[in-house]
Amino acid sequence: MADTPKGPVVLVQAEDFNTGQMIEQATSRASNIGAVVSFTGLCRDEGGKLAALELEHYAGMAEAEITRIATRAYNHWPLDQLIAIHRYGKIAPGENIVLVIATSTHRQAAFEAASYLMDFLKTKAPFWKKEHLIDGTSSEWVDATEKDDMALERWEDVMSE
Repeated sequence: MADTPKGPVVLVQAEDFNTGQMIEQATSRASNIGAVVSFTGLCRDEGGKLAALELEHYAGMAEAEITRIATRAYNHWPLDQLIAIHRYGKIAPGENIVLVIATSTHRQAAFEAASYLMDFLKTKAPFWKKEHLIDGTSSEWVDATEKDDMALERWEDVMSE
């Protein structure tokens, strides 16, 4: 991603990403950026019980759905750049899972767009998560929590404007 295009960029990949490098790319082409908001989601160890988190996705559908919602955010707020990277495969505790970067002239737009996109990724993006425990067992597929769903609901009025 040497030359970051204008508009949302969505990557779904098994490979890790470098947050600092991605922020540098997102800010390198515009001099009017006054705010950069980034969120990096890491795999938790769940109190020392988790060996890995396995993320599966529907290839093509995941990228299309994340691009759809990122475009909605990009068109709603005055952003210069919006980037979403989501990994799949087995991810060990402490490793990166997701990155969202929003750049704008002003901070509020960047904060809101990044928060909106993360709430969507946490609840509605077509990914399936399974925990692999240190004791060798695996959990059932993990769903979003009620708290996650409530976080996304707060955007219904905002995005209907």
